[in-house]
Amino acid sequence: MRASIFVKVKNGQLKEIFDPIRNHYTFAQPCGELAKHIDFFSESIVNDSGFTVEMFPSWTPTIYINLGNPYQISLNTSIWNVHADADILVLRDVHTTRLNLPGDRIFTIKFKPGGLEAILAISQVQLKGKIIPLHHILPTHIIGQIRNGPTFAVRQKIAEEYLQNRYQERKTDHYLTFVQDLTETYQETRLQFNVSQLAEKHFTTSKSINRYFHRVIGINPKGYFSILRARTALTAYMTAEGFDPCEFGYYDSSHFYREVLKFTGSYLTESLYKHS
Repeated sequence: MRASIFVKVKNGQLKEIFDPIRNHYTFAQPCGELAKHIDFFSESIVNDSGFTVEMFPSWTPTIYINLGNPYQISLNTSIWNVHADADILVLRDVHTTRLNLPGDRIFTIKFKPGGLEAILAISQVQLKGKIIPLHHILPTHIIGQIRNGPTFAVRQKIAEEYLQNRYQERKTDHYLTFVQDLTETYQETRLQFNVSQLAEKHFTTSKSINRYFHRVIGINPKGYFSILRARTALTAYMTAEGFDPCEFGYYDSSHFYREVLKFTGSYLTESLYKHS
């Protein structure tokens, strides 16, 4: 899946997927084997005005190392204050919003589902609906080195070297590999297969798939694939001409619109979005 994209609109809100403005962030892709488990490294560019960033559920553990001012973060309707010297991790299993003050500057590591366990032996299942202090995840001296790095490139290198060393110490996890293989099959079939069809293709049972997804990601496969399909289809809807919802496993446009409303909490209206 492509990296998240945000846009700043008139009321200071940035909404994931809908309008691309990558100039608000510096991105870098992980090297080597880490690319299987980390989506990207990024850093926000200092802004002279306050804004919010709304992110939809993705079940991707995300680290925020604060290089700037205090900010607030909300998981659904619960709001936490994050101090200037505080660093956190969130699972992003629910709608997540960062409320940023002027001078916001965040170094981010976004893991793929199951990536935290693959690299650091930490199950993401226990992180659901929580704000996790980062010192529970990374050693304080590594956090300090990243925070004190003089540039984004240096911070990325420090984080990458530590995570690569930890990953090399880990053994292959059968459950994670199985979930990744199923997800790849789902994507290769243009998001068309249901869980029973995936089970048949991988010579297993729907019950086993359900158990593996709950163990690795923390959600049942139907729920996770619904989120993955909505994210993929909505991105295509916003960027491609001639969008056909049937190509993404939806019955028709009405089915797609209902799923977008369920996923984002917003209607696709002509006043906001080009394809309606």
